[in-house]
Amino acid sequence: MSAHRSEVEVLRRRSLGFLDGARAALERGSYDIACFLAEQSLQLYLKSILLEVVGDYPRTYSVRRLLGELRDVLGSKVLRDFIKANRARLSNLEDAYLMARYFVKKYVKEDAEDMVKLVEEVMRVVGEEVGGAGKA
Repeated sequence: MSAHRSEVEVLRRRSLGFLDGARAALERGSYDIACFLAEQSLQLYLKSILLEVVGDYPRTYSVRRLLGELRDVLGSKVLRDFIKANRARLSNLEDAYLMARYFVKKYVKEDAEDMVKLVEEVMRVVGEEVGGAGKA
């Protein structure tokens, strides 16, 4: 197994673990934690996809940058359209990384539900775009 393959698997496993944690936090009513974990899940998922497809990924915490990088690498109109249609949602998800950690921002159930749903949507769209890679 190549070093990249091993790292892809670790990132993917962690990503899915964070998503499971986000769903559990949502069920418990821990909406800020659910939002944070959803963001972490997508961040690691996109890094795993880029590592699998390209062999590397940008050292950034920005899910929008990671998704944009993947869009560019794949030349994907589907990803371009998805990003455009979900720009505000992606921005809110990205903000959760900082807001849930360092600021007093109250997230409500609908926020957490939407962020978890967005992560699931991105994973589905990306998985379809990259074919066999990226199965969540």
